[in-house]
Amino acid sequence: MGVDKATLPAPAGAATMVEQTVATVGSRCRPLFVVAAPGQPLPDLGAQILRDREPGLGPLAATAAGLQAAHAAGADWAFVAAVDLPLLTAEFLDRLIGATAAHHGEVVLPWDGRAHYLAALYRTALGERAAALVAAGHRSMRSLVEAADTHRVAVTAPGETGGLPELTNVNSPADLQALSARQANRAN
Repeated sequence: MGVDKATLPAPAGAATMVEQTVATVGSRCRPLFVVAAPGQPLPDLGAQILRDREPGLGPLAATAAGLQAAHAAGADWAFVAAVDLPLLTAEFLDRLIGATAAHHGEVVLPWDGRAHYLAALYRTALGERAAALVAAGHRSMRSLVEAADTHRVAVTAPGETGGLPELTNVNSPADLQALSARQANRAN
């Protein structure tokens, strides 16, 4: 996107994208960890900030660090979320968390025709496996999911097209503008 997504205003305009993500995830999950680049400025989040050990390695390295920290804190599961999901809701988290009760695997992955690796539940014990994949040169979240016992949860009904709004991510200034405009229109 060319700018730090975390501190951009969320589409509702009430907070930054990272504050909104932390508030949503924090409504259902504790402890909270935010993995950020070294020196990346962040607002006060009420979460433990972890800094990338080696910047530029992508989300797999950040996920490994977060899962390891959550495992050390005693958590069995962690919700891994990208900061660019401004429409993520607590109800969506409830749906995924409910799926863990019937599944004894390692990953609960939302699926709407494509995998949503950065809006999924992971067993924290996968932190070591993720770190080993990074050390072996892997950068893709797909490599972790393929190396794990994964349960895909359909998040759209059969025959529906498009995904859930909760999984809408922003990858460009135009995406953020369009999402902000839609949110403003709904509010009016």
